[in-house]
Amino acid sequence: MATENSFDIVSDFDHQELVNAVDQALREIQTRYDLKDTKTTLELTKTELTITTANELALGSIRDVLQTKTLRRQLSLKIFDFGPPSDVSGARMRQVVTLRKGIDSDAAKKIAKLVRDQFPKIQPRIQGDTLRVSSKNRDDLQAVIAFLREQEESLDLPLQFTNYR
Repeated sequence: MATENSFDIVSDFDHQELVNAVDQALREIQTRYDLKDTKTTLELTKTELTITTANELALGSIRDVLQTKTLRRQLSLKIFDFGPPSDVSGARMRQVVTLRKGIDSDAAKKIAKLVRDQFPKIQPRIQGDTLRVSSKNRDDLQAVIAFLREQEESLDLPLQFTNYR
């Protein structure tokens, strides 16, 4: 009797690593000559990061510092969804960065269609903000993981593969 093997596709990040990256970025911003007098604040919540600074040039530099610190902590830059910068009082700039967590239904349908088109014997199922992929053959599942890692550049979110059984 053949057993069903499966794994889950999720889009998640380690929130504590992001907290550490934001903290490191804030420290660098406070010590960098071109940024230390900008009175920059980085406010992190569970779902978003708010950057408030003096001007558009400083905002671009702060984004670069934040992205560098994030990459050094092995977090994907795809978790950031940068909103448009806006003017706030006192000639300051604010940008709200939404943090992507979970796979939305449109992206899950797109991934499921990619898997079904490439591997007809594989059954992808959408389960909330995750995608469960199952098959009788473990080699097919490993091929799906390899295929999705190749396709990750075209997808707009970071993927992790969990619960491989």
